[in-house]
Amino acid sequence: MDISALTNVSADEVKAVAEKKQTPTGADTFANALDSAMGLVDETNSYINKAESEEIRFALGEATNTHDLQVAQYKANSALQFTVAVRDKLIEAYKEIMNMQI
Repeated sequence: MDISALTNVSADEVKAVAEKKQTPTGADTFANALDSAMGLVDETNSYINKAESEEIRFALGEATNTHDLQVAQYKANSALQFTVAVRDKLIEAYKEIMNMQI
């Protein structure tokens, strides 16, 4: 990677680029975080549903490959553990904010 072109960058150019970059407002940031959290919950639900359908297929004898069942269960379990960990951290942060003195 050739970085020789970067040696002629002046502070004015950096400042101009920094001024063009806008920071998101509080509402935009919260909306993005909420959408991300809801996407995480939806993804977890889809993994759990897929694992349950694989269990049903295996129990009915439609699927003989235990590997697919195990992979689906592992994905569902990992996603659920991650979602619960995020939820616990959010609750912890909420409690900490509520205990702040104003």
